[in-house]
Amino acid sequence: MERANLFNHYKENVIKNLMSKGSFKNIMQVPELKKIVVNVGAGKAIGDPNFIKSAAEDIALITGQRPVITKAKVSESNFKLRKGAPIGIKVTLRKDRMYEFLERLIKVALPRVRDFEGLKYNSFDGRGNYTFGLKEHLVFHEIDFDKVTNVLGMDITLVTSAENDKDAEELLRELGLPLKERKNG
Repeated sequence: MERANLFNHYKENVIKNLMSKGSFKNIMQVPELKKIVVNVGAGKAIGDPNFIKSAAEDIALITGQRPVITKAKVSESNFKLRKGAPIGIKVTLRKDRMYEFLERLIKVALPRVRDFEGLKYNSFDGRGNYTFGLKEHLVFHEIDFDKVTNVLGMDITLVTSAENDKDAEELLRELGLPLKERKNG
């Protein structure tokens, strides 16, 4: 099976570039991408039972993997929510699918976002992970506009083995993620 181009780029170029910057003495210290988690909150599913089904099909098309339907852990009468009711969709991507998804995200989907100027730097969590949101799933070319009944927003978390945000930022920039420049101060 052919490996994703982004994985080959990581093995051939990114590791060497990060080691040459001097922050890592051993190749095993160089951070890597561990997994990508795509999460869709489906609050509309409470009133529309077909919402979860159509959303799951769209996310499966985008990620290439069948999503897990998350359920409510507690009942909440203010939101007409019952324990065990479906409220979201989640996919965890690893290895080849992760790199293929990230490559499509960077090269195809993010450039299609309206008025896109780069991803915000302040979305790092302090432990080397980066989370950002997309307002609509229509930026992925796998989605057929004519068949979409509901526009989905999604959160995408890039989990790295980096111990801090600085190392994770270097890794993600080397992989090609379009992060905005940090402002001093």
